[in-house]
Parts: sequence; C-alpha cells; structure tokens
Amino acid sequence: MIGSGAREHSLLVALAADPAVTELHAAPGNPGMVQATCHDVDMTDPAAVTALARRVGADLVVIGPEVPLVAGVSDALRAADVPVFGPSAEAARIEGSKAFAKDVMAAAGVRTARAEVVDSPALLDEALDRFGPTWVVKDDGLAAGKGVVVTPDRAAARAHALACLEDGHPVLLESFLDGPEVSLFCLVDDDEVVPLLPAQDHKRVGDDDRGPNTGGMGAYTPLPWLPDGMVERIVAEVCEPVAREMVARGCGFSGLLYAGLAITSSGPEVVEFNCRFGDPETQAVLALLESPLGETLHAVATGRLAEQPPLVWRDGAAVTVVLAAENYPGTPRRGDVIDGAEQPGVLHAGTATGPDGRLVSAGGRVLSVVGTGPDLAAARAEAYRTLDGIELGGGHFRSDIGRAAEEGRISVPD
Repeated sequence: MIGSGAREHSLLVALAADPAVTELHAAPGNPGMVQATCHDVDMTDPAAVTALARRVGADLVVIGPEVPLVAGVSDALRAADVPVFGPSAEAARIEGSKAFAKDVMAAAGVRTARAEVVDSPALLDEALDRFGPTWVVKDDGLAAGKGVVVTPDRAAARAHALACLEDGHPVLLESFLDGPEVSLFCLVDDDEVVPLLPAQDHKRVGDDDRGPNTGGMGAYTPLPWLPDGMVERIVAEVCEPVAREMVARGCGFSGLLYAGLAITSSGPEVVEFNCRFGDPETQAVLALLESPLGETLHAVATGRLAEQPPLVWRDGAAVTVVLAAENYPGTPRRGDVIDGAEQPGVLHAGTATGPDGRLVSAGGRVLSVVGTGPDLAAARAEAYRTLDGIELGGGHFRSDIGRAAEEGRISVPD
C-alpha cells in the first residue's frame, strides 16, 4: 500500500479482511496501520517503490494518492512486472491536468461545465467577465482537493486565479453547475467499468457548508436522495465513454476512476475526475464492502476485471467524519497529543509518534472516524459517539455530515 492517509488505512483494513491476503506492507504508512509493516520510503520515487516491492516479494501494489501516480510510480512497477493497481502517468492526467480532462470529455461527448483555460494575468479580467454570477476557479494542476474556489464574489475569484498564475499554474474558469454533488468510484480495466457505491463528500470546513474548501471533512453512503437508475446512467453516459476515449488515445485506464458529478435538471454533469480512490469517501464506501478487496484489485491490475463476480455490499449506511487539527485548512498545528484513537472505526491520517511514544497530530486532517448502521441516522450516531471519546487539543470537526440527507433536505432539481 503506497500512501500514509486515512484512505490508505481504510484500504488496508479492507485488504486485511480478504482471506487471500497473507501479508501487508505500507510505504510510508502511519502509526495507526497496525495491519501492515511500514517502510520509510519516498512514495513519489518510482525506483525506490519498485525496489521495495521486489524486496518484500509483493504480488500486488496499491497506490493510494494521486502524486505517485502522476509521477509515474505505476509505470515503473509495470516495467518491473509487478502487478499494480493504479493508472499510468499518462492516464493519470485525467486528474493531473483539468484541461486534458476537459478535452477527453469533449471528445467522448460527456456533459460538463463550460470551461476556459487562462494562462496569463493579462487575459484574466476579460475571461472572468464571461462567467458568473457564481465563479468557479480551479488550479489546473494537482491541488489535493483544495485548488478550487466557488464564490459569488468576483474579487475573491480573481484573487485565487492570480495566486495560481503567480505560482506558474494555468487556471480553469468554469460555469457553475447547480445541483447536489455525487462521488462515484469505478473500477476500470480499459473499457470494463464496475461502479462502487455512490457517496457524497463535504468539502467546506464548517457546518452548513460554510468556510473555505478543504480536502474533505466527511462523507456518507449510500445516497437516499439519488434517483433510481442514476448510477447506471452515470456509468453509461460518463464513465464508459471516458474509458473508451482513453483507450482510443492509447492511454487506457487501469485502476480507480473517480467521477465527481453534479446531478442537474439535465442529468449528471462532470465537475472533475480523479485518478484514485477519494478521501474521505473511500472510508465510508469500503466500510460496506463484503467482496474480497485484494482479489478484486488484483483482477484489475492483471486485466481480469471482466471475469470477477458482481460486487457484494452490506445493507445499511456508513458515515465518515474527519477530525482536523487546529487552524486547518490553513497551516495546521502539529504535535498535539491524541487520546482515544484506539477505538474501532478510527482511521489514521495525519498522525505520528511523539518523542515520549504517545500519538500526536502531524497533519491537517488527523483522523477519520467511521460509523455504520442500518440507516443513515444510526451510522451518524455511531460516528459521533466514537468522536466523543477522542481528545485532540484544538481539534475540530463538522457536526452535520450526512444530516441534510438524513432529514430529506437534498433533492435533484426538476
């Protein structure tokens, strides 16, 4: 397992439950990953990761984050004949370059927001005039889920765009899509596409979607408000056409394709694509998976997804709530002692072992807490009960993850 966050921790938990998995390793891992032997290896170094895979005799390497994928780690592993779950660097451009993703969607006939790339401050004001009254401004490169500003304030949109341009990154201006958002993960093996359960992420830092965007403060699955047949429609209208287009371009996708969508009055429209499991949605989705994860991911890595039986899911619901460090999503405070993280359902993200051997915070999103239950209300209650037993100085979390769906306040526009 390549990575160190709660997404990778949840993948390890699911892999450990697969009877076919006999040994687990993580690079670099984190203190909570007791399921695996952790190795202090630079996960963005293709040669170092490949050497580790050979040294431990890995039958499968699963790459969690996007940065190693864009850096070509999966290419190096494939060149060494090590099965790897994760797309090539060329295919990972579906996330690494939003302009590339827009080009793929245009060729595949996939509905998405109207967009315009701006690569010079001199062109920015004129371009901003062509959008609004709600502006969507995206960093064209990787931004760990935080490179997007959605605002009715033109000055704020302009400031974010200028900051990206000053960092040497083009920006993407998009029309605003009005409708609830869905995250749909699909296992993809060239043109074979198998969806997982749909989930919804909560990006804003505060309750009621207030405050700046984060990497995600929580998620839940399934979505009681999603119309029947919508997952099948998304697969047919979005994921399969994109998968076929990438095969046609010579960069067939192998791994997890994440479609972020708005469900508008015209149907599903793409907000973004990612080339890996999403965080924190993965933590909720995998909590309901009954099929053996190791065998399934190995089938994708070896080109045998079409041979696998349908995925099996537990009934009920799952909720993930993120416990964040003080000042996140700004520069987070680190080194605060964490108590209570040994409870069931707690997944580690930004944690480390302090000088005295105690668990301390070491990042912005510190822990993910997962609750499950027969329905969304029960799953929410379990997640927040567990959170009540955790102590982190200055830590904060949203109290409303999944609440709007539980109360029936989300609907698809007519």
